[in-house]
Amino acid sequence: MDPVLPTDAHRASRGCEHAFCGACLAGYVGAKIQDRIADVRCPEERCRGVLDPELCQGILPREVFERWGAALCEAMVLGAQRAYCPFKDCSSMMVDDAGEVVTESECPSCRRLFCARCAVPWHPGVDCATYKKLGKGDRGKEDLLLMEMAKGRKWKRCPKCLFFVEKSQGCLHITCRCGFEFCYGCCGQWGVTHSSCSTA
Repeated sequence: MDPVLPTDAHRASRGCEHAFCGACLAGYVGAKIQDRIADVRCPEERCRGVLDPELCQGILPREVFERWGAALCEAMVLGAQRAYCPFKDCSSMMVDDAGEVVTESECPSCRRLFCARCAVPWHPGVDCATYKKLGKGDRGKEDLLLMEMAKGRKWKRCPKCLFFVEKSQGCLHITCRCGFEFCYGCCGQWGVTHSSCSTA
């Protein structure tokens, strides 16, 4: 609250006309940044103006200015949708600034495809809902290729042991190698509702 010569007064906000002693303002900004406050408000009690880092750069120590810039970047990233490259040798962070639901993505660092929604390497031929239903043993690259081939050839899985079965001819009544009997059409257990054998 001491009087300041106009030559020593520093204006640090484009949103207000308040000016302060450069040393006091630098101490004020440093304290706010230390408290992890990125949007530093004008020190005037009732003012809603926000200080502009560019206007403060000349009065701040370099380390304080850099921490302020990092805090502002972090605040922007925290409010945005983020995705991380799922490959352990990369793990780059990406920001979805469009606010869209992203599935198939290419990591800008390692250039490999991944699914941002599932946070895994890209799962070709399998949508996200199906992928999430898969057991951990079915999520490998080779497993996904097998799933894609099974889908193309219209193979069915035994509801009990999950082994793939191909019906080339005959009725819908299937007896799996595990002994479980099921309907090839609906994959339900063979029983009273499936008593008549029909060809497909």
